[in-house]
Amino acid sequence: MNKGLILILTIGVFSIINTEMGVVGILPLVSEEYGVGVAAAGLLVSMFALVVAVSGPTMPLFFSGINRKKAMILVLSVFTACNVISAFAESFPIVLITRVIPAFFQPVYVSMAMSVAGSSVPPKDSPKAVSKVMMGVSAGMVLGVPIVSYIANMTSLRVGMLFFAAVNGAALIATVFAVPDLPVREKLSYGAQLKVLKERK
Repeated sequence: MNKGLILILTIGVFSIINTEMGVVGILPLVSEEYGVGVAAAGLLVSMFALVVAVSGPTMPLFFSGINRKKAMILVLSVFTACNVISAFAESFPIVLITRVIPAFFQPVYVSMAMSVAGSSVPPKDSPKAVSKVMMGVSAGMVLGVPIVSYIANMTSLRVGMLFFAAVNGAALIATVFAVPDLPVREKLSYGAQLKVLKERK
């Protein structure tokens, strides 16, 4: 099994899900910092989730013909840049915008990470490889909230939000230098891919 590649994909998925879920633990600090109600601060979570739900069926389709390494670098770059901007933003609307933009790309990275993990090993090892990457999803959901909350409460909201960017950045650097080129060898037409949505199990 390509352990190095699987590890990088797992870290990448963790960094993506951590950005999505980690903010839950710092909503009271966001509310206090920007002078908005907790319900308004909660838009950072709900808007991210809403955009993911909308873009989930379409964005991976649009990126299906792009070199997977380049696509993952693009997604991680967007997440890193938006998290840095968010950490230093002086107004809540800017923070919200920098949350919404990367949400469009979340399904792209997660779906590609699963696909690359499964195809990077022999067929018999594919489920095991995908399950390892899924650990990144679980870790992002379970560990992201307490880790970011602890960092923010021990230091500041800005440092807590920069943790998102740091993890994204680490995954980005690892992807640039350690992930091999991943060209799309067989591109299906959009129509052929959309037929999958119509199939009944």
